Amino acid sequence: MQASENSNDDFLFIDDSDEDEVLAFGSNETWQVLIVDDDPEIHSVTQLALSDLLVLGRRLEYLHAYSGKDACQIIEENDGIVLVLLDVVMETDDAGLNVVKHIRETLQRKDIRIVLRTGQPGYAPEESVIKEYDINDYKTKTELTRRKLVTTVFAAIRSYQQIATVNESRLGLETIVSGATKLSAQHSLSSYSQGVLLQLRALIHNDISAVFCARGQGIIDNIDDLSFYVLAQLGFEDSLLNQKLDKLQNEEANKQVKLCFLQQKHQFLDTSINLYIAKGDHRAVIHVVLPHPLTEVQIQLLNVFLTAVAVGYENVHLFQKLTNAAYKDWLTNLPNRLEFVRLLNCFAQSDKQDQVAALIDINHFSDINDALGQDIGNQLLTAVGQRLQQIDNNCQFARVGADVFGIIGPADCLTPDNLIALFHQPFSAGEQHLPINACFGLCTKEHAQSSGVQVLNQINIALNIAKKNRLEHFAYYHSDIEDQMQWRLNMIRQLRNDFSNNCLELWYQPQLSLSSGKVIGAEALLRWRTTDGKFVSPAVFIPLAEYSGLIIEIGDWVISQACKKLQELEETFPDISISVNVSIPQFRQENFVDNIIETMKDHKIKPCKLELEITESILMDEPQIIIDALTKLKSQGVSIALDDFGTGFSSLSYLQKLPLDRLKVDRAFVTDINKEGQSIIAATIINLGKQMKLKVIAEGIEEIEQQERLIELGCDEVQGFYYAKPMPAEEFLTFLNQQK
Repeated sequence: MQASENSNDDFLFIDDSDEDEVLAFGSNETWQVLIVDDDPEIHSVTQLALSDLLVLGRRLEYLHAYSGKDACQIIEENDGIVLVLLDVVMETDDAGLNVVKHIRETLQRKDIRIVLRTGQPGYAPEESVIKEYDINDYKTKTELTRRKLVTTVFAAIRSYQQIATVNESRLGLETIVSGATKLSAQHSLSSYSQGVLLQLRALIHNDISAVFCARGQGIIDNIDDLSFYVLAQLGFEDSLLNQKLDKLQNEEANKQVKLCFLQQKHQFLDTSINLYIAKGDHRAVIHVVLPHPLTEVQIQLLNVFLTAVAVGYENVHLFQKLTNAAYKDWLTNLPNRLEFVRLLNCFAQSDKQDQVAALIDINHFSDINDALGQDIGNQLLTAVGQRLQQIDNNCQFARVGADVFGIIGPADCLTPDNLIALFHQPFSAGEQHLPINACFGLCTKEHAQSSGVQVLNQINIALNIAKKNRLEHFAYYHSDIEDQMQWRLNMIRQLRNDFSNNCLELWYQPQLSLSSGKVIGAEALLRWRTTDGKFVSPAVFIPLAEYSGLIIEIGDWVISQACKKLQELEETFPDISISVNVSIPQFRQENFVDNIIETMKDHKIKPCKLELEITESILMDEPQIIIDALTKLKSQGVSIALDDFGTGFSSLSYLQKLPLDRLKVDRAFVTDINKEGQSIIAATIINLGKQMKLKVIAEGIEEIEQQERLIELGCDEVQGFYYAKPMPAEEFLTFLNQQK
């Protein structure tokens, strides 16, 4: 201790004024003042001089340190210290200045006010030190009368409060700016509301509880009333979310929220506040439970914050509308195709293996739309969407196309049987009760690829397969499907190229009369010889040609080649006719009949020499179109044959309407015809032909016994390997010459 420092202490705190101090009203709060001096008497005298002093409504609370080292420790342990009355010279000549340096540099406490005191003026710090370390005042102890000490303390604490207010405002504004940035990134109403409450907690106090409330209509899905609903909560139960505010079971809170909403202004109470948010047509109320009343600064900051919140609240509503427009189906309110792709992406990347994605296509929906009108069609789609959602709460749904719905869910729930069962009962659409069915394409998680777009393609492939399946209206995607599709595309491409390069040929299988044994004609059969000299079976490439639409061009070419061959045979074999198979896509051409007539005229052949063969199966697809076309051709003299009769299950009523010349007994009924009891169907067809005055030809004869049995049954004509295999045009001409 420096003894000489206190030589003038007798003059300390002499009362130099008779004026009364101006004191504010008291409160329970205090200002913490640290007295730092190595002389205990200075502590006592200072505390005595400032006893019962009220500064800005608060009393002083004293802390004591008797060395610079103790002072540093006490300041570190007490965040509430506002003023340090600091002796300059203590255990060392610069002990006080070291305390100042520790406060400003080490602890970074810029708010604490510091008053330096010294009993030895020679130890006064440099003016630069006072400025650099933001020292509030510097006095010698002989200067500090009681009045001056009070004035100095009062000025220092007021300065602290101003700095604290500025800091609080600065920190509050920084919180607001930071919070506004974070909130701007929230695009859903729930996340935005929750974000507002979190920012409120940062701005006011960590111990607040709050609920963000708004009227449910138009905000919460499937809610259509004007009650207040909780959009977000802080300090309460998560079960409150999207529930009525009544579930809070706090009548006072209910009253406050409703009053705030009606009065359209904030309410600031000691234990709670209600904040009114309004921008455009969007309004909400935040009810906050407080641990203690707000300060003026907090109220001012709240007003600034809520202005930004109101703008953001309107923006998030607008964003939600844009999102709904982009990702929701306007009719059913289900996710649309874009959103379904996102859901499929999550499905593809999920770790859950027991999931299935599916597409549901309503059969013949366009017929309903055309017959009953678009309004009924829309109501039907809405009804389908609603019923689909009844299958399981764990499923996700979407409307992917005009009459196509998507669904993702547990594999044990989304089974074909369960999906088909959804369509067992009719759907109500206006006053209509419409029975409908659908096709289903499914893909399990096991076979799903890695992106939503790829999965959508997979289930779409499965759906297309299901549409073509006459027996089952569903199909699962599996890895072989794409290999098959790639093979099919490659084959179609090769077929198109080879057809352009004249690689297709017409071969001819002779047809003979059973009564005379002479050749009466031939069936023209298409053959595809690839560039490497190999043949592709017609059973393979004919369906590919029909699928790709190439069958129309090929069919026209076949008829033209047949007519050309008839023209060549006319001079030497005038009685020979040629039979050509025709497919359903050809019949669908508007100019199908005219093209055939024009081709016959171009080659100058007799129409009766050209026979068109149709299968019973294509008759079942669009019978009237076929009947009308064949009737016109028959009127021109063209012969008509019905192939594969008895295998297509068509109605016999159509048989009466067709302008036929010949019935063809399928090889399936000829193979075992010579065996006992195996000729009933063939006999029936032959007898039916005779009754209808039609020629009957049997195909697939490979044995003499088959021929003999057909003669017994009264069959007219035959063709098969027993007589001749299909052969190229040159060999057919040779065969005819040999039969003369």
